[in-house]
Amino acid sequence: MLTVNEIQNMVKKLFENENFIHEPKELYDPIDYTLALGGKRLRPTLLLAACDMFGGDIAEASSAAVGIEVFHNFTLLHDDLMDKSPLRRGKETVYRRWDENTAILSGDTMFAMAYQYFLKGWHPNMEAILKTFTQTAIGVCDGQQYDMNFENRNDVSIPEYMKMIEMKTAILLAGAMKIGALYANAPAQDIERLYRAGINIGLAFQLQDDLLDVYGDVSVFGKQTGTDIKDNKKTYLYLKALENADKKQRDTLLELFGTTPENPEKKIHTVINIYNNLNIKDLTEKEINKLIENGLEHIHEISLHEEHKEAMKIIANQLLGRKI
Repeated sequence: MLTVNEIQNMVKKLFENENFIHEPKELYDPIDYTLALGGKRLRPTLLLAACDMFGGDIAEASSAAVGIEVFHNFTLLHDDLMDKSPLRRGKETVYRRWDENTAILSGDTMFAMAYQYFLKGWHPNMEAILKTFTQTAIGVCDGQQYDMNFENRNDVSIPEYMKMIEMKTAILLAGAMKIGALYANAPAQDIERLYRAGINIGLAFQLQDDLLDVYGDVSVFGKQTGTDIKDNKKTYLYLKALENADKKQRDTLLELFGTTPENPEKKIHTVINIYNNLNIKDLTEKEINKLIENGLEHIHEISLHEEHKEAMKIIANQLLGRKI
C-alpha cells in the first residue's frame, strides 16, 4: 500500500508532466493559469487513494485523476464568474485577469477536456466509471442552481442547505472515491460504503469552507473573507444563527441578507458580531466533527484490513486539518 505522501507526490508529478498549453493560446492560457494555481488536489488524491486501497493499478486510474481535477477547476472558473470573486488561491480570477467571455469558453473547454482524460485509457468498468462521472457532473450543476435559488429565498432550511452542498461539493469528493474504487474492481457493497464516507467528508469540508469564509485568514484561505455575507449566501452559519437568534437578531439578519450595500464592511461586521454572540463558530465546528466521524465510520465498515484504510483515513483527517 502507498503512503499518503507517495500518493500526493504522484498527483503532483501528474500535473507537472501534463501540458495544458495549446493553440489558440487565448483559450488555453487561462486553462494553464488555472491549473498552475495548484490547490490541494484533493479529488485526484482521493481517486488514486481509493484505487490503491482496494489493490488497483494506480497507473490505470491516473488519467481519470487528471480529468476529475480538470473538471473541478472548470467549476471554479464558472463559480468565480457567477459570484464575481476577485481572488482564487490568492491570485486574480480568470474573468478578472482576462474577461468574462474567456472564463466561460475556457471553462467549457475544461469540461470537455475532463472527458477526454477519462477516455485516454480503457477499463472493463469504463461504462460505470463514465456513468458515475456524468451523474456527478450533473449533480454539481444542480447544486449550483439550488445555491443560486437560495439567494432569493428567506425560508431556506438547514436540511435543504445540507442537500444543496451535498450536490454542489460532497458528491464530487464521493464520486472521485467511487471512481477510484471502480478502477480497482472493488466489491459493490464496499464502493457504496466508500461513497457514503465521501459524502460525509465532503459535507464537513464545505461547512469548514463556510467557516473559513467568515473566520479564515485571507493569506492562508486564498480568497477574500466575508464574501458569503456580502453576497447574501445562505450558509450553514447564517441558517444556524437564524435558528438560535432572538427576534431582534433574527430581524437584523433577515434585513441585512436582503440588501447589497455599496460598502459591505459594516454589514459583514454586524453579522459576525451576531454569529459571535450566538456561538455559531463552535456550533459549526461541532457539526463538522460529527460529519467527519460519520465518514470515518463508513470507512471502518469497509471489508478490508485496517492497514489498507490508513491512507484514506489520514487524507480525510488532513482535509479538515486534523491529526490521526
